[in-house]
Amino acid sequence: MSDEPARWTQATVYPDMWADPDNDPRHSQEPGPEGELATLQDFLAGYRLTLRMKCEGLDPEQLARRSVPPSTMSLLGLIRHLVEVERDWHNWISTGDPLPKLYGERDADFLGAVGEQAAVDSAFADLERAQATTDAVLAEHPDLNERVGKDKIAIRELMVHRIEEYARHCGHADLLRECIDGRVGQ
Repeated sequence: MSDEPARWTQATVYPDMWADPDNDPRHSQEPGPEGELATLQDFLAGYRLTLRMKCEGLDPEQLARRSVPPSTMSLLGLIRHLVEVERDWHNWISTGDPLPKLYGERDADFLGAVGEQAAVDSAFADLERAQATTDAVLAEHPDLNERVGKDKIAIRELMVHRIEEYARHCGHADLLRECIDGRVGQ
């Protein structure tokens, strides 16, 4: 007997997919977005949704489980981490005083990810709020060549960095989820 869960997927069409293509909310029959900004926003939205999908169906303890010791990383910790990252991006855009860390100093986003429903609900609400705030500020800057903030970062660089951050953490989420209950897929 092994303590490791058996690998499984909900997809019935392709065994390496998270969901069947007809049921995957990340896919549509519509043509892809037109233009660079719309394409970047579409990829970001897809990775954000993928991260949420990797968390679906798990209880608070599972979301907070540190599945790859000695790492402090968990799915809930990733959600909390991305709250802080969204706030950091807002700080990059702003010329005012930076937003303080929401969860505390270094690694508090991961260390404070505890298996309680209130912590889960709070983290997802915090993420939604932080994403909406950053998105709203960036909507005021549709020119990808525009440079903003104290460091004069280009909007294009910020958008690509956002996609990279979510994509990287979706990879972590794949491994974390598989360790929790064996579910796999793109």
